[in-house]
Amino acid sequence: MKINRIEVFALRAPPQERPHWTSHFIVPTANEILVRLYTDEGIDGFGLATSYTPIDHAIKAFKTGIADQILGEDALAPERLYQKLFRLTTSKTANEKGWSREALVRISAAVDIACWDIVGKAAKMPLFRIFGGYRDEVPAYVTCGYYRDGKDNQELRDEVLMLKEQGHTGFKVKAGGLPLGEDIERMAVMRQAIGSEALFMVDPNRAWDLATAIEGARLLEPLNPRWLEEPIRWEDDRRGLKLLAQKTRIPLSGGESEVTSYGCRAMLEEHAIQILQFDCTMMGGFTEGRKLAGLCELNHVQVAPHHDCFIHAHIVAASPAGYIVEAFTDPERDPLQAELFEDAPKIVNGRLKLKEQPGLGLTLSESAIRKFGERVM
Repeated sequence: MKINRIEVFALRAPPQERPHWTSHFIVPTANEILVRLYTDEGIDGFGLATSYTPIDHAIKAFKTGIADQILGEDALAPERLYQKLFRLTTSKTANEKGWSREALVRISAAVDIACWDIVGKAAKMPLFRIFGGYRDEVPAYVTCGYYRDGKDNQELRDEVLMLKEQGHTGFKVKAGGLPLGEDIERMAVMRQAIGSEALFMVDPNRAWDLATAIEGARLLEPLNPRWLEEPIRWEDDRRGLKLLAQKTRIPLSGGESEVTSYGCRAMLEEHAIQILQFDCTMMGGFTEGRKLAGLCELNHVQVAPHHDCFIHAHIVAASPAGYIVEAFTDPERDPLQAELFEDAPKIVNGRLKLKEQPGLGLTLSESAIRKFGERVM
C-alpha cells in the first residue's frame, strides 16, 4: 500500500494576552505539525507532532524535500519508514538540506502515527486492539495550576473546582516557578479544593536543584502526591532523580523531555522513576512507544504518556504497564483538544472510553484545521 500523497499543516493558536507559564517557559496553546498520508488503495491516515519549541524547522524540512523520502513507501511498514526517517538525523542528506535533528525526530513521529492509523484502517481494527487490547478504557487526569500574571490562590481554587465539576478525578499541578514556601502554599490550596480522595500530581518541569527537590518532596509528602514529575534540573536530571528517590517516598516520574527512546531507556536503567512519560508525538511515534511500553512492563514501571490523550490512549490501553493519560479540558489552555476532532472520546468520571472505530478512531475537524492550520504542503 504505497503512500502517494502528503498533506502537511502547521497548527497554531494566536498568542494569549495572559499566557500560561510553567516554572520557566510559556506553554503554547497550539504548536503542532499535522501530517496526512494518502495511499494508492484509498486509505488515508494522520499523525501529529507536538513541540514546545518553534516548529519552523519542521516546516522548512517539508518545504525543502523531505516528502520525497516518504512518497512511494509502504504505509503498512511503519517500522521500516520510521527507521529510514530517523536515520536521517545522522546523514549527509539532512546536513546538506539543513534539516535539523529535532525537526527530523518530530517528523518521523508524526509520519509513524499516520502509518499506524492506516494500518488500523486496513485491518479494520482500532490500534489499541492491534497493540495488545489489554483493556478498552483508561484513567485520565487533567493538567492545571499554571502560573499566569496576577493569578492568585482564589483563581487557582476556582480553576480546579471548574475542572472537578467537569468530572475529573485526577489533577496535575505546576510547581517550581515561585520560592518553595509559596509553591507549597499553592499546592495545599489546590489539594484542599480537589479533596483528599482525588489523584494529585506535582510537576516542577525540571526547575529544582537536588537540594530544593529533596526539601520540596519532604514538604509535599503530607499532601500525598501520586507522583512528583521531572523535579530535577536538566543538566543532571537522571542522576539527580536517582539520588532524590533515595530521599522520598513519593514516586518519581519523567520522560517527556527525552528526545529518543534510548534516553528513556537510560532513565529506567537508573532505577529512579516508577512512571515513564514518553510522548509519541514528540519522539518515536507508536513504533518506539510500543517498545518503551514493553520495556516498562518488564521493569515494573508504569506508563503515563505526556499530552495528546486521544492518541496515547491506544498505548496505555494496550499494555498491562499502561496507567493513565494526560488531558487538557480547559479550551483556553488547549483549544486543539477541544476542537481538532469530531466526536472524540469523552472523559467521564476520570475515565476515557476508547472507540472501536479502526485506526486511531479519530476524525479530524476540517473547520478546526481551517481555524488553526497553515498549509505547508
